[in-house]
Amino acid sequence: MTFAPWDYLFLPFSDRNFPDLFDPTWISSLVLLVVLIVLYNIRTRALHRHRLFTDMWEWLLWTGIITFFLLIVGAIFRFDFFVILLIAVSGVGVMVWVRFRRYPPLFRAYEAQLARQAFFQRARTAKPESTGRSNAPGRGPKRRRRR
Repeated sequence: MTFAPWDYLFLPFSDRNFPDLFDPTWISSLVLLVVLIVLYNIRTRALHRHRLFTDMWEWLLWTGIITFFLLIVGAIFRFDFFVILLIAVSGVGVMVWVRFRRYPPLFRAYEAQLARQAFFQRARTAKPESTGRSNAPGRGPKRRRRR
């Protein structure tokens, strides 16, 4: 370190100014971008009937694309280091907020709704006569008359 720590914030983010951070940052951004796209495709195919889960994965996908792509662009065009820090912290912060703050209450409500539906479905189909058409009392099944 040849400068004060706050002076590094206004240096261009390059391999010369930040030799220990530059390559790991853009390589990990590229790898995480690919991993996020693959995970999005796998999870949305598995959960295609549950819109709430696919909505969460869409939030994570677009936040990740924006964050990791901007980190790669910032490394290529040598943005100041404070811009790189701002992009990384805000992007990861939004992803953490989406996963752990925004959607868990919605997941709990959705699970309660699914449990209610399952209960009423079981109650409706518990008695065999409730699923079929019942005959009037005292009358047997209708028979056709021969002519």
